[in-house]
Amino acid sequence: MGIKTVAVHSDVDSSAVHVKMADEAVCVGPAPTSKSYLNMDAIMEVIKKTRAQAVHPGYGFLSENKEFARRLELDGITFIGPDTHAIQAMGDKIESKLLAKNAKVNTIPGFDGVVKDADEAVRIAREIGYPVMIKASAGGGGKGMRIAWDDEETREGFRFSSQEAASSFGDDRLLIEKFIDNPRHIEIQVLGDKHGNALWLNERECSIQRRNQKVVEEAPSTFLDPETRRAMGEQAVALAKAVKYSSAGTVEFLVDSKKNFYFLEMNTRLQVEHPVTECITGLDLVQEMIRVAKGYPLRHKQADIPINGWAVECRVYAEDPYKSFGLPSIGKLSQYREPLDVPNVRVDSGIQQGSDISIYYDPMISKLVTYGSNRAEALQRMEEALDNYIIRGVTHNIALLREVIIHPRFVQGDISTKFLPEVYPDGFKGHKLTDLEKRELLATAASLYVAEQQRSQQFLGTPRISIDKSNASSWELFVHLGDATHSAIVSKTGSTFSVEVDGTKLNVTSEWNLASPLLPVTVDGTPRTMQCLSRDAAGNISIQFLGTVYKLRILTQLAAELSKYMPEKVEEDTTSILRSPMPGAVVAVSVKPGDMVKIVHCKAGETVGEGDLLVELE
Repeated sequence: MGIKTVAVHSDVDSSAVHVKMADEAVCVGPAPTSKSYLNMDAIMEVIKKTRAQAVHPGYGFLSENKEFARRLELDGITFIGPDTHAIQAMGDKIESKLLAKNAKVNTIPGFDGVVKDADEAVRIAREIGYPVMIKASAGGGGKGMRIAWDDEETREGFRFSSQEAASSFGDDRLLIEKFIDNPRHIEIQVLGDKHGNALWLNERECSIQRRNQKVVEEAPSTFLDPETRRAMGEQAVALAKAVKYSSAGTVEFLVDSKKNFYFLEMNTRLQVEHPVTECITGLDLVQEMIRVAKGYPLRHKQADIPINGWAVECRVYAEDPYKSFGLPSIGKLSQYREPLDVPNVRVDSGIQQGSDISIYYDPMISKLVTYGSNRAEALQRMEEALDNYIIRGVTHNIALLREVIIHPRFVQGDISTKFLPEVYPDGFKGHKLTDLEKRELLATAASLYVAEQQRSQQFLGTPRISIDKSNASSWELFVHLGDATHSAIVSKTGSTFSVEVDGTKLNVTSEWNLASPLLPVTVDGTPRTMQCLSRDAAGNISIQFLGTVYKLRILTQLAAELSKYMPEKVEEDTTSILRSPMPGAVVAVSVKPGDMVKIVHCKAGETVGEGDLLVELE
């Protein structure tokens, strides 16, 4: 748009992508958010210093902070978002519910006031009827929310939610409402201007969640018919008009299996998942927000808003999906390449190769969006994009994302916010290989091993003079995967390896570029994109296949015979120790040496890494 930009950043983000993209960048403090990105005084100082005329607050931090918007207004700076009245009204879940009721918007039964203490919480919970949801009045992003099924859980939930709300939002007020079992989470994008116009830009289906945070989103939803969509859209606009809303905003609804929908909350900012709406409507929401803030009327009428095609977004996180569907992982991105050569792929990311993922901020790597003329096409592209996405140096959740989008229930559109715990009741375990897929993986690994052996015999383009005269035409190998050992007989013609795995023949063709992180192969005519993450001289090899990383070990006949004599590594006995499941800060230590506890290795306020020893029991 030809507008000059200033980025603010914390000291650890001095080489972040947004800093490099902006015309100017100013540091607003050290890493902890309270001292930098939430530090209003420092940010106001930067606005004065750089003579900025407007502020776009992004998705998190101060984006829904009425105090920040008020301070900007007092200084005559344009806030690219709604006015303080709308932020105040919608940011307070208690006030927003009353406003929604008055605007004839369907709401969830609950208590419309602030809960004073745990005893009152229990009394209200009993009146509404269990299960109930206890949540922070000022909350968002799944912080400060607890589900309680009885009195004891209500007391505990009240305590935890108020602590979490105070540390996340500086506001410990809580409210309680009926918890709707097995709902879908569907939200409506709205856009209003300062001239009384407001539009609804269709819905986004955001039901795939863990810990109340979205994982996969799509637009439109497979569940809504045109009548329900219009009814939800009209109620969302009625609410926006009730608070004279001017900017992009999102009205979130819970939708039950009978298509009854209930107002959940309104987010008075741009949502993380806005790209899927941009894909199907052709509108650039950030551009619209900037135009509205400048005072221009909207350029579109409701009838002009289309649904063209289908868009899906996966949130790619530096998280270990095998722990609670994703506990944060930290590290440096040693190799990073986005799958932009796949058609109709959009990647919105804030990192690049060499970036650090730290404990200070949300571990999101990017939003991976694919678009197609229909849902099947968008999902097919997403599979391809996930297979071609190169991320090294941190643990990531691509395995989980890829499993979700190919799961029969997801493909049929049979989803709810309980999808992950229902489909994976014992936690996520990675892709379960079919017999054919297993043979494809074993054959590719064996071929890769032989290609590597052959390459190591080359010396500046000419074969070394081999002392071992038997330059084999076929290799007999043993491939270990999991607890099983498979035999593989490999022979080669041109760039094709013929591999006999446990008696079944497969042909594996590839360019065998062993320096490339991507390994595109064709196995018996089926194209597959694998990634070889690591391989060593002992025959250990890690391959990412169908999203999941498999560890294999390839041995020659001689090595297989000798490996019988290798001692086994004994697993650590963890019965009497407690290790940290993820990197983070210790909030409290409620034990001391002597309480059936031998040694406490950490204290409150300390930063710990994944696997660090916290407590030793007697």
